[in-house]
Amino acid sequence: MSDLITLPTESQKTAHIRLTLNGEETEVHFAPYKTLLEVLREDLGHTGTKHGCELGECGACAVLVQGKPVLSCLLLAMECDRKNVLTVEGLSADGKLHPLQDAFADLGAAQCGYCTPGILVTAKALLDENAHPTRDQIREALSGNLCRCTGYQQIFEAVEAAVMRIASEKNG
Repeated sequence: MSDLITLPTESQKTAHIRLTLNGEETEVHFAPYKTLLEVLREDLGHTGTKHGCELGECGACAVLVQGKPVLSCLLLAMECDRKNVLTVEGLSADGKLHPLQDAFADLGAAQCGYCTPGILVTAKALLDENAHPTRDQIREALSGNLCRCTGYQQIFEAVEAAVMRIASEKNG
């Protein structure tokens, strides 16, 4: 017996939502059993959001829904109708990387990079809520995002560097 994965046929794509994805109004039809992670990757082509454990334990699939970090592997896409969703692809603006992305690149906070999209959007949510978090607040905010490569030191330092870059952009 074959272990082939079959994608839903057009007749199975009975669910329909409208959402604002990375600042753009978007409509999508999909099979109603799909998670937001599956719809983002398979139906909308936003592959920056990663499949990780698919159990809500690693944070690789984190995106922002209504400005709050959520694990897209645990959220049915149907629950996102008329909501704002931000993925890692939506962090940059006008061809310029977000200060978090710049800091992560400059400080070597991403090694294999698999966990990085989830960490970046989670860190963005933190900085949107608290412009000057402490190291402990950063550690707590990112505690649901697992990284097997960096040991976290560079990640925390990159978030702190991004805080300084954002502050200098506002003041300068």
